[in-house]
Amino acid sequence: MAKKAEATVEDKLRALYDLQLIDSRVDEIRNVRGELPLEVEDLEDDVLGLKTRLDKLKTDVETVNFEIGAKKNLIEEAKTLIKKYAEQQKNVRNSREFNSISKELEFQELEIQLAEKNIKEFKAQIEQKKLVISETKERLSQRDAHLKHKKSELNAILAETEKEEKALLEESEKYQGKIEDRLVKAYARIRTNVKNGLAVVPIERGASGGSFFTIPPQVQVEIASRKKIITDEHSGRILVDPVLAEEEAVKMGKLFAKL
Repeated sequence: MAKKAEATVEDKLRALYDLQLIDSRVDEIRNVRGELPLEVEDLEDDVLGLKTRLDKLKTDVETVNFEIGAKKNLIEEAKTLIKKYAEQQKNVRNSREFNSISKELEFQELEIQLAEKNIKEFKAQIEQKKLVISETKERLSQRDAHLKHKKSELNAILAETEKEEKALLEESEKYQGKIEDRLVKAYARIRTNVKNGLAVVPIERGASGGSFFTIPPQVQVEIASRKKIITDEHSGRILVDPVLAEEEAVKMGKLFAKL
C-alpha cells in the first residue's frame, strides 16, 4: 500500500498504459479466435440434435415393426378361427347356429383385411422413416465432418495462443496490482464503455487516439507534463502523451517477445 501511495502521476500513467497494451494484446488474441468457439458450440449442438433424432427414428421403426408383427399374429389367429368355424358350420343343427357362425367368419375375414391394410400402412411408414434416416445420416455426416474441421482449426489457434494469453492475463493482474483500486475500477469501466476496449490512449495529431475531436493546446501541455490524470471530455478515455506511449510500447514489446 505504501508503494502505491508514493507512486507519482507519471508512474500511474505508465502503469495504466502498460495495462492497456497488455489487455489490448489479449483482445487481439481473442479476436483471432473470433466466433470460432461459438461456431464449434453450435455445431456440437447440431450434431447432438441429429444423433438424438436418428435414435428416435430408429426406435420408431422398431416400434412399427413390432406393430407389424402383432398384426401378422392377429391374421394367423384369425385364419385359425376361420378354419375352426368352417368345420363347425358343417355340423350345425339349425339356421340360427349357421348364421351365428357365418357372422364370426365374416368378422374374422374383416379382421384379416383390416390387419393387412394396417401392415401396408406400417410398411409405408417404415419406408418413409428409412428415407428420413438416410437423409439425417447424410446431414449428420456432413455436420460431423464440419465440426471436426472447425475443432481442428480452433485447437490449432489455441495451441498457438493459449500459452501467451495465459501469461498475458497473469501480467495484467500483476500490473493491476501496481495501480490503486479506484484507477483500476475506472479503467475497467472505461474499457467496457468505449470502442475496441481502449481506455488509455495517446494523443495523435492533436486529438485523442481514435477520435476526431481536437484537444486544446493548453490541455496537450498539461498531458505532456504528466502531473495529473486527464480524460478526453468526449470519450472519457484517459490520455497520455505520445512520447510516454512510445516508450512504454517499446518496453512492452520486449515483454511480449519473451512470452
